[in-house]
Amino acid sequence: MSSDMILSMKGITKIFPGVTALNKVDFDLKAGEVHGLVGENGAGKSTLMKVLGGVYMPNEGTIELNGKPANIMNPRDALNNKISIIYQEFNLVEELTVWENVFLGKEMVKGVGKGLDSATMKKKSKEILQDLCMSNINVNTMVRNLSVAQKQLVEIGKALFNETSILVMDEPTAALTHNETEVLFDLIERLKSEGISIIYISHRLEELVEIGDRVTILRDGEFIKTLDNKNRDIDKDEMIRLMVGRSLKDYFPDRKEHTSGETVLQVKNLTKKGQFEDISFELKKGEILGFAGLIGAGRTEIMKAIFGDTDYDSGDIAIDGQIKKIKSTRDAIKEGIVLVPEDRAREGLVLLMTVADNISLPNLDLVSTLGTVKRRKKNKMVRDYINKLSIRPQLPNRQIKSFSGGNQQKVVISKWLTRNPKIIILDEPTRGVDVGAKSEIYTLIQELSESGASIIFISSELIEVLGMCDRILAIHNGKITGEFSREEATQERIMKAATGT
Repeated sequence: MSSDMILSMKGITKIFPGVTALNKVDFDLKAGEVHGLVGENGAGKSTLMKVLGGVYMPNEGTIELNGKPANIMNPRDALNNKISIIYQEFNLVEELTVWENVFLGKEMVKGVGKGLDSATMKKKSKEILQDLCMSNINVNTMVRNLSVAQKQLVEIGKALFNETSILVMDEPTAALTHNETEVLFDLIERLKSEGISIIYISHRLEELVEIGDRVTILRDGEFIKTLDNKNRDIDKDEMIRLMVGRSLKDYFPDRKEHTSGETVLQVKNLTKKGQFEDISFELKKGEILGFAGLIGAGRTEIMKAIFGDTDYDSGDIAIDGQIKKIKSTRDAIKEGIVLVPEDRAREGLVLLMTVADNISLPNLDLVSTLGTVKRRKKNKMVRDYINKLSIRPQLPNRQIKSFSGGNQQKVVISKWLTRNPKIIILDEPTRGVDVGAKSEIYTLIQELSESGASIIFISSELIEVLGMCDRILAIHNGKITGEFSREEATQERIMKAATGT
């Protein structure tokens, strides 16, 4: 191993029942560099990092740290070797405060028999938050009350508190705004200058070009190539070709001009104090209506109110011209409204259940007779959607937690499509999803629209709002601040409305 290499993983193979997740993969890391790791969902990126983090033991292969063999048998071994991993799905205790999460497992005590030194831990937590430009967050806040972006930054803060030589970031900006991402990039540059090495996993290829010193591509569990990016000039099209094994010129499907049909959904003066105010809009049959805005603008809260997942103070919701009292998700589903949530792990899936059970869970009435689930009918429904949405691997009885983010998202979408909904709310549907899976999801959304489904599309990525939507509403501080047709919409106009400027 070269003297400037602090990590060398050689010939790493990991086999799960029915699938080889990694096949003789090599990966190395230099001191003080950002090494990007990319590939489609299911390519093996997260599995490789879980081997490094001691979550999985490899079937074959070796790991060297600073030129010496390392036996990483569990996550504690990884921490002892100064390896910190921030996983894509949060590893926070929702019922604890911010400072309790930062110090979880490494609590400070006043002295023997004198209890925890909570004052010092709170003080140090505040300092960490200040480094992350999060001084506005009270360290006594319960984690469950934080936004997705704030939780991500708390995870980063936890990792930074450890004495870390190698920091792994798995999709760290998936839930961050542009400004928050810039803060993170500044932080990464500072960490590099302090000698910390970073493995950076992201589906946002422009980020890898901006901050990565090298980029390694995996495909189907195998090492494809490592690209040098010292001049910040890697070609994104080349990365995509290496990732998917084919050219990906047409990123978004061709969108035909939407002919205004009858109004399917009408929302009038919807208000919930402190979250959103006087929200009024219409959704036409077959329309893809975009909602753009910064994280915390109120988009998710509005959609949860329409879906019956949270109450609202005043306003009306009408379906096909008739005002409906939607007081629960059951009411919404009866009216043909479904929601693919922003946080799929917490709100869209039961991670310990299988793919088959997750798809069938909200649809037991469709596969049951007199209260008894008909296995043949359930299996057919599951197989149909595994094939229709190309869920990989095709293992319906495998726990959903072991699937990649993109395939998990396909399962969340599948469970609702079985009900043939008339209104589909998609909240950040491509968050943490690779370019190949994104293209598949875009095509599916287009097909659903063409078949007559009406779609509300929420995204923090302006490029996909512009690429997918017939009409776009901008949200700022819980209010609609702009409406744009497909022809009128530009990134500048939408961002100006979304920032209230």
